[in-house]
Amino acid sequence: MGVPTALDVVDGEVRELIRRRGLDPFTDPGPVRLLVRDVVADYSERSLTSALPPIGDVESVVRDVLDRVAGFGPLQRYLDDPDIEEIWVNEPGRVFIARRGRSELTTTILAPGELADLVERMLRTSGRRIDMSTPFVDAMMPDGSRLHVVIPDMIRTGFPTCADLTKCGIDQQKQC
Repeated sequence: MGVPTALDVVDGEVRELIRRRGLDPFTDPGPVRLLVRDVVADYSERSLTSALPPIGDVESVVRDVLDRVAGFGPLQRYLDDPDIEEIWVNEPGRVFIARRGRSELTTTILAPGELADLVERMLRTSGRRIDMSTPFVDAMMPDGSRLHVVIPDMIRTGFPTCADLTKCGIDQQKQC
């Protein structure tokens, strides 16, 4: 592992402060948003007089850290885009979206274990779980979107989880 990026350092500092203050990014995002902005501002000042890597685009770092700690990481930008109707992941390097009824392969590549972590966070609000005793799940997200997750035959695919999130409900024209 190389030198940590500004994003990685800020992410680590934010996570530590969230733990210390007992904040829940999913149920109380307001204070977390303020915390992220404060940590980024503090980091920017410290980076001027130290060996810390500088922050290029402050708003981009704020958004990325919020997506990591209070959202669904690299999938959050697709969830926030009103033109995207569906997101599905077949393996770490194959994240697809449907935009206006057309499928697109994205450039998003998930790190090992990242999809399983994201699925677990998504399922937390539904009270559902997925494991070898329950190898598939169909859950409703708080916004009305539908999440379908399957643990496929690991010998055949070599990848432990496939997921599909269909956006619908409050913010979408489509009803589930």
